[in-house]
Amino acid sequence: MKWYLLVSWKLGFQGGTQNFAEFTDAQRRWISPSHDLTDDNKRGKPVRGEVPLKLGREDGKQKLLGSASHWGIAGTKRKLLVKSAYRLSLQSFLELSTLIASNVFIGFGKKARDPAWENSICDSTKSSTWAAKFSARISSGFRLEKEPFSLALIELKSLVHKSTHLRDRSLTCFHEVNRGSDLWSLRRNHIRAAISLSDGNPGLKISKGVRTDAENALFDYLYRTRCLSFSDAEHISKNSPVFVKNLIAKVKQGDEVGQAVSKFLLFNPINEFEPFLESLGLNPSELYPLLPHDRLFLSEDDGLIENYHTLCRYGVPRSKIGKMYKEGKEIFKYDSGVLNSKLKCYENLGLSKLTIIKLVTCSPSLLIGDLNEDFVRVLKKLKALGVDLDLIRGCFSDKNVYKWGRILKMLHFLDGMYSNKKHMASLINEHPRFVFHDSGKKIYILVALFLKLGLKIVDVVDLFVKHPQILAGRFVKRLWCSIIFLFDIGMGIKDIRKIVKTHAYVLGSSYCQSPVFVMQKLNLSKYRLRLTIRKDPNQFPHLVSMKNSVSLVLPTVNDTFLRDKIEFLLRLGFVENSDEFYRALKEFRGRGDLLQNRFDFLVNIGLDYHTVVEMIKSTPALVNQSVDAIDKKINYLLNELGYPLEVLAAYPSSLCFSLKRIKLRFSMFHWLKENGIKFSIKNRNTIKPTIAFNTILKCSDAYFFKLFVDRHPDGPEEWDRLKRSIS
Repeated sequence: MKWYLLVSWKLGFQGGTQNFAEFTDAQRRWISPSHDLTDDNKRGKPVRGEVPLKLGREDGKQKLLGSASHWGIAGTKRKLLVKSAYRLSLQSFLELSTLIASNVFIGFGKKARDPAWENSICDSTKSSTWAAKFSARISSGFRLEKEPFSLALIELKSLVHKSTHLRDRSLTCFHEVNRGSDLWSLRRNHIRAAISLSDGNPGLKISKGVRTDAENALFDYLYRTRCLSFSDAEHISKNSPVFVKNLIAKVKQGDEVGQAVSKFLLFNPINEFEPFLESLGLNPSELYPLLPHDRLFLSEDDGLIENYHTLCRYGVPRSKIGKMYKEGKEIFKYDSGVLNSKLKCYENLGLSKLTIIKLVTCSPSLLIGDLNEDFVRVLKKLKALGVDLDLIRGCFSDKNVYKWGRILKMLHFLDGMYSNKKHMASLINEHPRFVFHDSGKKIYILVALFLKLGLKIVDVVDLFVKHPQILAGRFVKRLWCSIIFLFDIGMGIKDIRKIVKTHAYVLGSSYCQSPVFVMQKLNLSKYRLRLTIRKDPNQFPHLVSMKNSVSLVLPTVNDTFLRDKIEFLLRLGFVENSDEFYRALKEFRGRGDLLQNRFDFLVNIGLDYHTVVEMIKSTPALVNQSVDAIDKKINYLLNELGYPLEVLAAYPSSLCFSLKRIKLRFSMFHWLKENGIKFSIKNRNTIKPTIAFNTILKCSDAYFFKLFVDRHPDGPEEWDRLKRSIS
C-alpha cells in the first residue's frame, strides 16, 4: 500500500474583500471550514489558516507528521481542514488549479523543525527516500509548469497555464513515499537535461562526416545567401563547433544532414553574431552577454565588420579578436579609418607590427580613446635605457592585465636603486619579463623581502647585477618558501641573511617540501640539517627533495665547454641549479658555442628571438643537429614544398626527423593529391580535410601506409618507387 503526502493548505483572501461564500461548489469540495467564516469576512477581516501535514493511504489510514506549531506556524486565527484526497483525477487537479488561481495558495510557511523533514521539498538532497512525482512553483507572474518527472499519482494530459496574481511565493508538491528511490539522482538527471537544451545537447554524439556536412551547409548559407566574403564565411563555419552542434540537434538525424541543415537555415533565420563571435575565440558562456539585442545579421553592423577587417588586414589573428571585442567593444564602433590611424600612431613610436599586434591583443585598452600616456612614457623610459623595444613582445600574455601607470612607477623605482644605468639596462635586456609580469609587482616583493632580511640596497643591486636570472620565472615564490623552510628548522636570521646574500639563486631554484618530511626522509635532526645547509648552501635544492642519502653534490664546472653550455642555458631563461636547468643540461648536447651558432641560425632565417627560445625549450633536440642539417630541412620545407615559416614555429619537432623521411612522406602526400585523392568533406574514403603538418611526419610507417598510401590503388607501387629514388 502506497503512502502519499497531504500538503498543508493556507487559505487567504487578498485584502479581506472576498467572502468564503463566493467560492464555487467545485472549490468548496477542497475546503471544509472548522466553523463559519462568513461573519469574519463580512467585517472585512482577512483570514489566514494552516493545517498539520499528514501522510494518507488509500484505505483511509493517516499519519500525523507534526502539529502546526511544530512546523513553525504561529499566530493562526482559523484552521482549515483539507478534504482527504489520496489519488487525484484529472478533473480534481483542474479544480485544484482553479482554486489556486482564486487567491488560495499552498505552502509550508516556515521551515520544519524536524531534521528528517526539514526542507525536504525544497532541497531534495536532505530527503533521499522521497521521489518527487510532481513539483510546480507558483509565484507572482509565473505559470504552473510541469517538471520532467513521470506522474504516478495522476495522468495529466494537459496542464493549466494560468498566470496568478499572488503576493506571496508559494509551492505545491505531491510526494510519493518510495524507500528505494533516490531523489538526488532524479534532480541530477533533470539538471543534465536542462544543460543539454541550453548548451547544444552535449550528450549528442556527432561523427566527423556529419559535422563537416553541417559546416558546409552553414558556409553555403553565409556565403551565398547572406553574401559574406568567402574568407569570413569559411572561418565562421569552421570555427564555431558549438553553434554547428546546435544546428545538427535541431534537425532530424539522417544520411543527408547537410541538406537538412540547409533547409532549416532557409526557413529559420539565425543570429549571425553567435557563430561569428564564437569563431573569434569566445566560449558560448562569454558571447551570450555580448550578443546585440536589436540585430540578427552581421550586415546590419557595418562598423563591426569594417573594424574587424581592419584588424585582420593588419595581421591580428582572428582567434584573438574575440578577447578584444569582449574587453573593448568601443574599438568596433569606430568610423572608417579611425582604427587604422590608431595603429599607425603606435608604429610611429618605433614599434614593429608584430609587437603592436601582441600589445593590442593582450591589452585592448590601448586602442580605446586617446594614446595611452603612461604607455608612451614607459616606451620612452626603455628607449632611454637602450632597451630593444622588440624584446618586450615576448613578455606579454593575454591572460594578464597590464597597468601601465604602475609599470612606469616601477621603472622609476629601479632608476632610483641603480646608480649605474648600464647595469639596469643589462638587467632589463636579459630578463625583460619581470618588468611587465604582474605590472612590475614582482620587483617590489623581492626588494621588500631582501630589505626585511636585513640586506642593504647596495647588496640588493649587487644581487641583481650578478644574478639577473633571479627575476625570471617563479623565483620569488620559491625564494619565499625556502626562507620559511630555513626559519622552520630553527636557523637564525643572521645565517639566513648570509645565505640569501651569497646563494639567493640557489634558494629560489626549486620548491621546498615540508621540514618534517625532509627530516624523516634524510633521518636528520634540525640541528644536523641546519649544519649541513650552512656548510654548503649549494646542497639546499637537493636536500629538500632528496630521498635516500645526503651525499648528493652539485656538478662542478671545471672545463670551458661546460661553462659555455651553462651560459647558453642561462641566456635562454633557465634558472641555475633548478630541476629544469639540470634536465636541460642533459638534453642539450654539444659545446656551448655550437649550440649558440645553431640558435643564431634559426633567428637569422627570420624567426622571432622569443619564438626560437620557445621552440628550443619545447624541443631541445632541435639544436642537437648541425647547422648544415637544419639548413637542408628548412630549405626543402620552405622553398620546395612552399610551407610558411610559421609552420616551423608551430611544429619544431618536424625538423628533428631525417631529411629522407621528410622527402619520402611529403612526396607521397603530394602524389596522392595530384592523382585525384581530394581532401574532400563528404566521402569518408578520402583523407580528412585538414591534415596537420606534424601528422604526416610523426605517425608510424604502418599508420602512414594505412592512412595515405592505401588510399590509391597504385599507392603501394609509388611508395616503393619513391623509397628507391630517395635512398
